[in-house]
Amino acid sequence: MEMVQTVLLVVLVFFVIVSIHEWGHFYFAKRAGILVREFAIGFGPKLFSVKKGETRYTLRLIPAGGFVRMAGEDPEIVEVQPGQTIAVRLDADQVSRIYLDRLDERTNVIRGEVVSIDLEKTLEIVLDVEGESETFKVHPQAFMISKGRDTQIAPLDRQFGSKTVGQRALAIFAGPFMNFVLAFGLFMVYIQMVGIPVENPDKVLIGQIIEDRPASRANLQVGDEIQSINGVTIGGNYESMIDMIGESADQPMRWTVIRDGQPIEIEITPMLDPEAGEGKVGIAPTFPMRSASAIETVTYAGTAMKNMTVVIFDGLKKLVLGDFVLDDLGGPVRTAEVTGQIAQQGIAQLTSWTAILSLYLGIFNLLPFPALDGSRLIFIGFEAVRGRPVDPNRESMVHFIGFAMLMLLMLAVTYNDILRLVRG
Repeated sequence: MEMVQTVLLVVLVFFVIVSIHEWGHFYFAKRAGILVREFAIGFGPKLFSVKKGETRYTLRLIPAGGFVRMAGEDPEIVEVQPGQTIAVRLDADQVSRIYLDRLDERTNVIRGEVVSIDLEKTLEIVLDVEGESETFKVHPQAFMISKGRDTQIAPLDRQFGSKTVGQRALAIFAGPFMNFVLAFGLFMVYIQMVGIPVENPDKVLIGQIIEDRPASRANLQVGDEIQSINGVTIGGNYESMIDMIGESADQPMRWTVIRDGQPIEIEITPMLDPEAGEGKVGIAPTFPMRSASAIETVTYAGTAMKNMTVVIFDGLKKLVLGDFVLDDLGGPVRTAEVTGQIAQQGIAQLTSWTAILSLYLGIFNLLPFPALDGSRLIFIGFEAVRGRPVDPNRESMVHFIGFAMLMLLMLAVTYNDILRLVRG
């Protein structure tokens, strides 16, 4: 049951941070009057699909993100050429359905040869019906049916490219921005759940025990108060405790901890950390906490956002400079693994971790890399400076290449994650 609960929490975390990102794109695109064809979570084959209004909501197989497909971003309907025979169905004197195939099976339709057709500006179709030219007005929400697919037409004023630079930039930026909003909100929730450290603490507590380290093999538990080490009272002197541990690599130490009001004697031997050159026992200390006021909650959440942003950019800097090995990178598999481990530590830690993931997703998507939101904003910026848009075909090619490179990187790190799990 615990495993099932952990899996569900991992899925929920992924669903929340991706959904809020795509909802940002979706909401501001709809506000600008853009036709949103699909709101998708994941990539690849569809697992679930439902249509509501003009938009199809889908859940896809590969949990590596999501997308909002807006009209006009890519070629999306079959081109109809003059001389082609089609069938149309009228509703209140306007074309509501345009059929391109299986014409003999269509009922209550008008068939004819296309003389001219404009589904973007004038919304008119001129057909040669039994030797006579007839003009039909097309409804702005008419559907084109071909090969079993129904595709709603997109008049020019419903397409992404027809909107102002500001409207398009807002629709793109809104995704990462909503991740920042979610991260800030979750940090505030976390602070309300755990509180903030008391001023001038008089004791140090064990906040976390790292697996496969000396502390995990000793009789230590999260929440224990570290009273003394080798007979020296610790009190709230965290720095003194760290110094004593660092100087005692491979040397047994006598710890006295308070648990449930009772002192417990424990022997623990710090292991030498080759990188730090000092002893480590594998604990993350914490201090007594108190409830945070509303102002403190906002202030501490802002500080958490700032500190984690610095950490994330430090990691991205190493990625750009090549100062990493493949094992340093993690794909969806490792993210899910770490999320599952944190979920087992409690809802408070999972809330904090979800905030960090949301912040990372927002920052990552604003990077100026092809296929990411940051790259799309750069193209919009070029248009604002030049006064005319970049060739859509060239922009689409740039984003396609970038997406392919991201997928290759994702496959590489996922393969490495699976190998690491198999090897234990």
